[in-house]
Amino acid sequence: MDMAETAGKPTLLIVDDDPLITDTLAYALGKDFDVLTSDSRGHAVSLLRQLDAPPELALVDLGLPPLPHRPDEGFQLVADLLAHTPSIQILVLSGQNDAANARHARALGAAEFVAKPCDPDSLKRILLHALQVREVEITGGQTSEAGAMVGRSPAMHKLRSQVSQYADAPFPCLIEGESGSGKEMVASALHRMSGRRDKPFLALNCAAIAPTLVEPTLFGYVKGAFTGALTNKSGYFEDAADGTLFLDEIGELPLELQAKLLRVLENGEYQRVGETQRRFSRARVIAATNRDLRQEIKKGNFRADLYHRLSVFTINVPPLRDMEDDKLLLLEHFSRFYAEQAKIAPFSVDEGAMKLWREYHFPGNVRELRNIVIRLTTKFAGQRLSASELEPELDVAASVAAPTQELGLPSDPGTLVDQAQRHLQRERGFNLDNMLQAWEQGYIEAAMKLTRGNVSQAAKLLGINRTTLYSRMESLQKQ
Repeated sequence: MDMAETAGKPTLLIVDDDPLITDTLAYALGKDFDVLTSDSRGHAVSLLRQLDAPPELALVDLGLPPLPHRPDEGFQLVADLLAHTPSIQILVLSGQNDAANARHARALGAAEFVAKPCDPDSLKRILLHALQVREVEITGGQTSEAGAMVGRSPAMHKLRSQVSQYADAPFPCLIEGESGSGKEMVASALHRMSGRRDKPFLALNCAAIAPTLVEPTLFGYVKGAFTGALTNKSGYFEDAADGTLFLDEIGELPLELQAKLLRVLENGEYQRVGETQRRFSRARVIAATNRDLRQEIKKGNFRADLYHRLSVFTINVPPLRDMEDDKLLLLEHFSRFYAEQAKIAPFSVDEGAMKLWREYHFPGNVRELRNIVIRLTTKFAGQRLSASELEPELDVAASVAAPTQELGLPSDPGTLVDQAQRHLQRERGFNLDNMLQAWEQGYIEAAMKLTRGNVSQAAKLLGINRTTLYSRMESLQKQ
């Protein structure tokens, strides 16, 4: 396609292992979008790392190789895309369109789930709407209204207190928290409340670029330093100047680069790739991760000295399930904000829906909650929702499993009974079938990941024969 034809078009990544589908959609949507296609998760991630700018939209099938009859690869790709580009709007287009898959895809961060087949005109309308939502989020995220740390829970009070306390310090800060919990919002607040607020705030996702490009991206390069280096170029440290440099997904930083980052943190010194001249950075570094870096140190994947240097101040962003009735405040906050942006009346919820909302654990954290509110605002403007209307939006099976931190069972039957009793007293609306299904699915998926999809080895890990494992996988797929 001619470059002139694609100028100004939003970029759409289509990932499907059926070439007939990718070719048809690329042709049908090519007038409105700059379309990129991929046939697997691995190829899609590799493609993203080669792009100068990430795509605004993605259309993802769940059934991808090496497990085209299971949704695992598609689910993982949703997580990979959001780790690469948190602002990307992901639509899942899949024939594996049972309600459980749709709910789980949305819980992971997909904006919408569309069942195959879907005519191109309808798909275009859905994509354009997702693009509008993305624009509102990006524009609104720059304001205190959308980016506010909403909540009255002890966990949120502690978070706000830490941000206020650490904002003006010149030392590095490490932000830890689950995916979707709002780590970039915290980093932005640290910058906004500091004396650097009028200086640049630059964010780099370490998982979003190929390992070979991390060094020139961070430190810059000189002409001729490597193939394709046609001119001198500054890096993020130089461009951040006296401002703030936010390094998201710091756990993905290659080991060989960790030593160079440590050097900058210790004395501010760095060099562009291909030059001997020493340069000095005055930027404050804020890093974030959803990994346990202490465990990564034990595995040899992360330097202990870099960890200690980054964690002069540490902020733990609480998961949404620990924020008590803040979930209701966020519901009100986001429903009002997105209704105002769309110039429509906000929806409301009755007591039954409010109870369901309060008890749901939001495994995808604030990102999942926000996406649910956006969909409800679009579908039910000005309406009052009941629990039956809200329930299809919630990934209840994943939520039931969320409080269980330890998968191992106690050897003492009495201890198990005590644990079960406490769980039943704490959890309203408990459903034994959902719990058992969630545990079974979790163990099966874990075994398949550990054995890289080898069913025979996975069955051996689970202590069952291969035919039994096949049968249970098919049964879970149908549920």
